[in-house]
Amino acid sequence: MLLNSLQNLEDFENSLRNATFLTLFFTTIFYWIYTAFSTPTNYKTNNNLSVSNIIFARSCMAISNLLLVLLLVVRWDISGHFPLSNLYESLMFLAWCCTFLYLIYSTSFTISVEKILGSITAPSALLMNAFASFNLPKEMQQSAPLVPALQSNWLMMHVTVMIISYATLIIGSLLSILFLILNKLNSSKLNSGLKLTKNSSATLPPSGEETNFYDKQKINTNTFNQLATENMALPAGGPTSAIQSIANDSSFPQGGVSLEGDFKLAPPQTQDFRGSGLTLLNLNLDSLSYRIIGLGFPFLTIGILSGAVWANEAWGSYWSWDPKETWALLTWLVFAIYLHTRLTKGWQGEKPAVIASLGFMVVWFCYLGVNLIGEGLHSYGFF
Repeated sequence: MLLNSLQNLEDFENSLRNATFLTLFFTTIFYWIYTAFSTPTNYKTNNNLSVSNIIFARSCMAISNLLLVLLLVVRWDISGHFPLSNLYESLMFLAWCCTFLYLIYSTSFTISVEKILGSITAPSALLMNAFASFNLPKEMQQSAPLVPALQSNWLMMHVTVMIISYATLIIGSLLSILFLILNKLNSSKLNSGLKLTKNSSATLPPSGEETNFYDKQKINTNTFNQLATENMALPAGGPTSAIQSIANDSSFPQGGVSLEGDFKLAPPQTQDFRGSGLTLLNLNLDSLSYRIIGLGFPFLTIGILSGAVWANEAWGSYWSWDPKETWALLTWLVFAIYLHTRLTKGWQGEKPAVIASLGFMVVWFCYLGVNLIGEGLHSYGFF
């Protein structure tokens, strides 16, 4: 009777795993198509279709999150302990953290930014699920009794916090990488299309008999709005309001933008990334990346400290320079530098994004590389 019940639970777990994979797969496809073929918008626009689409996409992500919760609960029931004792379980928990992170931040920014966040989060969770389900050996997917060192209440405390920190830092770093890509594309576009000076005589082709629509020596506000706001979501007030808010910023180079006359691009400044082709969409991505990494860093700190206390309880030493411990410390230092440059140096834009991009590689090696390749107390011995 007990064996039949256990077999039923394992079959139910497999069904949940397959359902989660399919849901994440279709959610990823929907987000990619929706992001690629929709126009920028925000919640204040009367675009019922865009709002309906994003609600549908968010619902798909919520279903994926719920399926992952059920999978972990069933796994907990089968193994008799919190499901974080091997790589398969931690990957499933990591995928759940990514989807939950999206649900937390999904309404904090414009629809344009939410689409990008979903386009990053859904495939990340999908790849984690696929790697755990199809790449790991069967023996690594099966539940097993805890080794003596893991038979502690610190298992739930330490490993849970560490996985949450990995999820937040990975998503935040991915947003920084995307920020660098979009900023490079926007800079190239503006540098090629808006290299105009005060003395330039560039003209636009007239339409019909409206020959007085513009002055040959000036670029009017409508033309500038069309060029400078392409592919970016604008707040209420339209393009002019958005551009005027940036132009009124005290840190914006003086003489960089004039809405009532000639226009010229100011040379890039060392600490000022405005004026280098950065759109409002990129500014939102930079802000979202900063907020998510700012959430993950305290979790990483707490996880390292709790791990040290658990190590002293299990092995008699707070710190033994195990490869996992060393790389966790290195990960902490990278993101500490990221936050330090933003909080004390006032860096924004490309420079901290480069640091976060480096952190993306470091955190992945800390989580997966050390466990699979390295030899130590945290190794799973896959390779």
